[in-house]
Amino acid sequence: MHPVLSVILSLLGLILVQRLLELRRVARNVGNLPGPRFLFNPATALGQLVMHTLPVIPFINMGTSFIQTRKHQDFAAAGQDATTLITTFPRPECTIYLADAGAIKEVTTSRARFPKPLKLYVGLTIFGKNIVASEGEEWKRYRKIAAPAFSERNNKLVWDETVLIMLDLFDNVWGDKSEIILDHCLDITLPIALFVIGVAGFGRRVTWTSDLTVPPGHQMTFKDALHILSTNLVLKIVLPDWAKGATKHTRKVHLAFDELGQYMLEMVNARRNADTKEERYDLFSGLLDAAQEDLDSEVAISDRELIGNMFIFLLAGHETTAHTLCFTFALLALYPDEQERLYQHIKGVMSSLNRVPTYEDMSRFTYSLAVFYETLRLFPPVTSIPKEAAEDTTLTVGTADGGKTTFPVPAGTEVALHVSGLHYNPRYWKDPHVFKPERFLGDWPKDAFVPFSLGARACLGRRFFETEGIAIVTMLVSRYKIEVKEEPEFAGETFEQRYARITAFDQSLTVIPLRVPLVFKRR
Repeated sequence: MHPVLSVILSLLGLILVQRLLELRRVARNVGNLPGPRFLFNPATALGQLVMHTLPVIPFINMGTSFIQTRKHQDFAAAGQDATTLITTFPRPECTIYLADAGAIKEVTTSRARFPKPLKLYVGLTIFGKNIVASEGEEWKRYRKIAAPAFSERNNKLVWDETVLIMLDLFDNVWGDKSEIILDHCLDITLPIALFVIGVAGFGRRVTWTSDLTVPPGHQMTFKDALHILSTNLVLKIVLPDWAKGATKHTRKVHLAFDELGQYMLEMVNARRNADTKEERYDLFSGLLDAAQEDLDSEVAISDRELIGNMFIFLLAGHETTAHTLCFTFALLALYPDEQERLYQHIKGVMSSLNRVPTYEDMSRFTYSLAVFYETLRLFPPVTSIPKEAAEDTTLTVGTADGGKTTFPVPAGTEVALHVSGLHYNPRYWKDPHVFKPERFLGDWPKDAFVPFSLGARACLGRRFFETEGIAIVTMLVSRYKIEVKEEPEFAGETFEQRYARITAFDQSLTVIPLRVPLVFKRR
C-alpha cells in the first residue's frame, strides 16, 4: 500500500474510533436512553439542507416530517415516554424527546432550569428580533407590549371581523352556487386566515377581490408574498445570499422576502403618516406605540424590532390557522357522522340558522371547539418545542408497565417536547389515531394537550386563534356540507387509504397539508 494512502486510512480510522467513543459518551451521559440515531443534526444548516433535499434514508436523513410521521412509535418501542435522538455530524449531540405529561409540565414551568435555546431561533429573526426568538428581560418587554392586544375586547373584534369575512365569501364569492369544488382546501383557508390577522391584528382590511391584483410598485400580492416565504422559510434561512439566484424557486423565495418586507414598511408608514389618527387597540397599534417611545423607556422597541414582531405575528396568525382549518375540514369530510353531530349542535345553539352567530354565542359552541381541539391533537402545527437544560438535572417519565424511570440530563442538553408523541400517547388518549371530538367535552387530560405549549411561554395568541377557528368552522358547517372530492383514479380505495391521502402532510416550520380536495355543498 502506498505510504500516503496508508496514512490517510489510518487518520480516517482514528477519526472514526474517536467519533464512536464520543457517541458512546453522549449516550451514556443521558443514561443510555433508547431512540433513533442519524448522521446529520437537523438543528444545523447542513442538517436542514439534507432534510429538505434528500429522500428519507435510514440512519442518514430522517426527513422533514419525521416527528409527526412516527408520532408515539419510538416511545412505544422504547417502553417509556422519553427517547433520544443522537446525531453524529457536525459533532455527536443528543436531544431528549419527552412524551410524558408530567415531565413536560416540569420542563415548561421551570424556565430557569429549561430556558429556550435561542440559537435554534436565529432564523426567525430574518426581519428583526421578536417575541418568539427572545428570552429573559427582552422577552418580557416584547410580551408587555403585545399582551394588551389579546384582550377580551380584541377577541370580540376577531369574532366580528371573521364573521364579516365569511359572509363576504358566502355572498360575493360563492354566491348562489350549490356546490363549490376545491382542488385544495388551502385555497380558501389561507386567504381567510390572512384577512382575519390583517384586519384584527393590523387594521389592514382586505376583501376577497381586492387582493387579486398586484399593486403598483410590487411584483406579487401581499398574500402570495407571505405564503411563499412562510412555506419556504427554512430554505430562506439556510441558503446563503450568494445562492439566492441559483434556481427559479430560490429567486421566487427571495423576491417574496423582499416583497413582504416592503409591504410591512408600507403598513408602518401608512399608519404613521395618516392624516386622521384613529384610536385602535389592535396588535399593530401596540407595536407602533412602542416603536415611538423614548429608547430609554422599558417598552421601547426599534423599527427593526417592530418589523421583526410584525412578521412573527403575521406568520403565526396566517399559516398556523390556515393549516389547522384545512385539516379540520378534511377530517369533517372523512368522518361524516362527526360532521352531522357538529351541524346538529350548531342548530341547537343557534335556534335559527338564518341569524349570524355573535361573540356572546361563542362559549356555547362547545362541539365546534371540540372539533378544533381534536384537529390540533391529531395535527399539531408545531410538532416539537425545544428547551435546553441550564444545569445538570434529572427527569422522570412513565413506562409502558405503569412504572417510572429517572434519567440524567446534563447541562447544555437539548430537551424537546415531542408534541406528536404526547398527543398520540395511549396513556392519555384512548384510540389516539381516531378522530373523536367528544373526548374534549368532559374531563380530559389538559397537561397532555400542548399545541400552544405550556407555562409562561405558552402561545400568547391562543384565544385569538380559538375565536377565529370556532367562528369559521361554525359558520361554514352551518351553511355547507363538506365532502371529499371524488376522483376516478382513487375509486375503490379503502378508508385508511383515503385518510392517508387526504391528510398527507409535509413539514417546514409547521405541519402543512399537501392536497385536500373537497366539495362544499349548500345545505
